[in-house]
Amino acid sequence: MRTNLITPEGLEALQQELNYLWREQRPDVTAKVAWAASLGDRSENADYKENKRLLRQIDSRIRFLRKRIEAVRVVEYSPQQDGRVFFGAWVEIENEQGEQLTFRIVGPDEIYRRKDYISIDSPMARALLKKAVDDDALVPTPTGQKLWFINSISYQNTTV
Repeated sequence: MRTNLITPEGLEALQQELNYLWREQRPDVTAKVAWAASLGDRSENADYKENKRLLRQIDSRIRFLRKRIEAVRVVEYSPQQDGRVFFGAWVEIENEQGEQLTFRIVGPDEIYRRKDYISIDSPMARALLKKAVDDDALVPTPTGQKLWFINSISYQNTTV
């Protein structure tokens, strides 16, 4: 299951990636393909083959991003969320051994290259939804249920 929710910052990042691919990287690679093709025999032309492969990857990612940007629903912060865990929340939790984790609950498109984000679709996020500070949450894991306590909830990153 993949939720179609995204934060405003996540949507901006997808749009920036699409803009970069379409306006900068694709024209550069297209020029390289044209140059390599002008050299003659394409069957043994490594520059041509490699740049055509790269161009296919870029085009595939552009198609994906265009469809994804149309499909996602931006979830804005609402003051009604304060005090409870909902989409976009920064949550600090602690287990019985004293391990602490701090992360933000975001859409599945936003978690890549970020260690401090988790997907709303993850078992941890699902277990924490609608909980308040000092509540406990049982999180299903491959090794059994784990108990976590909620220390704080914020809708602005205070760890930066």
